[in-house]
Amino acid sequence: MPPRRQRPRESPALIAFGRQMRRMREAKGVKQETISQLTQMSGAQVSRIENGKRRATRAYVEIVDDHLEAGGSLITLWEDLNKDGHPVPIWFDWPQIEADAAMLVSWEPTLIAGLAQTPAYASALLKGNKEAVEARLARQVITSRDGEKAAPFLVLLVDEQALHRPVGTAETMKEQLEHLVALTSLPNVTVQVVLARGEHDGNMGAFVVATMDDRSEVAYVETAIRPITTDNPEDLSTLSRTLVALRSRALTEEMSCELVRKVVQEKWT
Repeated sequence: MPPRRQRPRESPALIAFGRQMRRMREAKGVKQETISQLTQMSGAQVSRIENGKRRATRAYVEIVDDHLEAGGSLITLWEDLNKDGHPVPIWFDWPQIEADAAMLVSWEPTLIAGLAQTPAYASALLKGNKEAVEARLARQVITSRDGEKAAPFLVLLVDEQALHRPVGTAETMKEQLEHLVALTSLPNVTVQVVLARGEHDGNMGAFVVATMDDRSEVAYVETAIRPITTDNPEDLSTLSRTLVALRSRALTEEMSCELVRKVVQEKWT
């Protein structure tokens, strides 16, 4: 039986901001439908912002602040909650972003990405921490879910070096790489191996770019100190260029699977 998915922790900053925006809207007698029309967002998305389940963009806040004649107070609050120095992440709960995304593009140098890890591989990386392993595996339910919220399109860009780097036993590696190939049978999952030769910006570290239903983007970037979650346009532009460079070095999915199978036979069997 697969591990039960834990409910993501809500962000106090998002909740506080959403409540303030709702209070100001209601004080002016403005309906959510009006905000939806002004911002060209669905009523459901406006409701999510006011309920603290979705982050508002600056452009959205500027439109609402102007319509409510808030005198810049909502913009100031938004800026205060985005200042450097706040705990990271303050606006985002990445597991929730990951679960809500319409598409996820993942790049992981040196290792297999968490959404594609087997229990044994994850356990080896997490030094047998059962709670951490279960939490990681629970996230994987999004890749094959059905129902009201469709599974996201998932693009896994795999570093060629990750196929050769030992994690756990040889059997662990064999099982992991076979699982990676098996994932390609899912209609929403694409796996491509990025060839190891050549220098590129992807060598700087791992990241995931999530595209939401409204086409907005949020990125999760791993660093040596802590992960950073951002929707800063400059950050997203940099990651977009990095993805172009990575995909120019990537094999097709068919060729990628052939290479993975070859490594399994030659090194891990």
